[in-house]
Amino acid sequence: MSKRVAIIVERADVSLGGAERSMSEVAGGLSALGLEVDLLAAKGQATGPNVHILCADVRGERVPLSVFADAVRRHVERTGYDIVHSVLPLPGIDLYQPRGGTYAESILRYAASYPSPLMRRWKAWTAFANIRRLKLLRAERQCCQGSTGPMISALSQYVVEQLTRHYGTDPRRIVRTLNGVDTDRPIDAGATNDCRRRILGRLGLQDGQEPALFLFAAHNFRLKGLHPLIRAMQVVGGLRTEQLAYLVVAGGGESAMYSRLATRLGIEERVLFLGAVKDIRGVVSAIDVGVLPTYYDPSSRFILEVLAAGKPVITTRFNGATDHFIDGRHGKVIDSPDNITALADAIRHFTSAASIRTASQAIENDDLRSHVSVRRVARELLQLYDTIFEARRQRGQGRR
Repeated sequence: MSKRVAIIVERADVSLGGAERSMSEVAGGLSALGLEVDLLAAKGQATGPNVHILCADVRGERVPLSVFADAVRRHVERTGYDIVHSVLPLPGIDLYQPRGGTYAESILRYAASYPSPLMRRWKAWTAFANIRRLKLLRAERQCCQGSTGPMISALSQYVVEQLTRHYGTDPRRIVRTLNGVDTDRPIDAGATNDCRRRILGRLGLQDGQEPALFLFAAHNFRLKGLHPLIRAMQVVGGLRTEQLAYLVVAGGGESAMYSRLATRLGIEERVLFLGAVKDIRGVVSAIDVGVLPTYYDPSSRFILEVLAAGKPVITTRFNGATDHFIDGRHGKVIDSPDNITALADAIRHFTSAASIRTASQAIENDDLRSHVSVRRVARELLQLYDTIFEARRQRGQGRR
């Protein structure tokens, strides 16, 4: 008899990306392994019989945590599941998987993304004035602290360290389950070439010209480091390089201030803003290097998409996706997004066609595509579910 699993998310809407898309892909991977998987969400779209919207009648975009927790409890009691797996710190769950890392760390790193020291202190202080965030932080601390409570699936070593540093979580409760993305969809070579030609055309370049195209993709441009990235591009523009470096920016963030920054630094012709992109994988296949000098990311899906496409990456130590690749072999890891010199050096390294080829070949040789696959994630979660289920069976407990 197959196990029945409930996966709890705040919203059922894959267009939001992030946790919503990731958990939808994870649910698909688990279903392929023979599990019966339901997605339980407070809000969103019931796109299939296994998606249950529990608070559709609650007014507003966000549902209070206590209201959603009560709705989840009633649904679980009525339906019966072998495993209850949640991305929110709710009572009565078997597995907590903080897709955004810990709330404690995210507050600190969100404040760190502001350039002004005064603004950083202000943002760190006012974060606790946000009642919803404060309730989530308290619920997470209660869920994670000490030696009792649900098992915790950490997306990266960075998240493992957050749990022990902020909450004193017993390491025996933590299992590192690295993030993954859907790698099954084939790449259309013709569409890739068309996309690259369109990008070159918008940059005012011809087919015969071979620049190094660096792709930055995010929704929160400030948090993900676009400001220091544009400054680093200016530094690279003043250096002698084998290929000219161009930056392609994808995402629905507010681009006006960053466009003005590029103009003020005299590199507006080297930076292209694409706006929101429906399928980032199509753009990833057309560029040379992925770059995300983020101030905070428990494990960036964008970096994993780039690695899955066989392309080198540049990111920071504040990105848990660094667990998936080797610094200096498959890409570059810098100590801080504020280290403009290190970021510029990393970009300059990949303005060499030989450096790009070497890193890409290493990615292929080491089969990083399989390593970042959501199929691998599903297999590891299944093993974790079995461990939880067996421990409960030995205690004589059960959900059904």
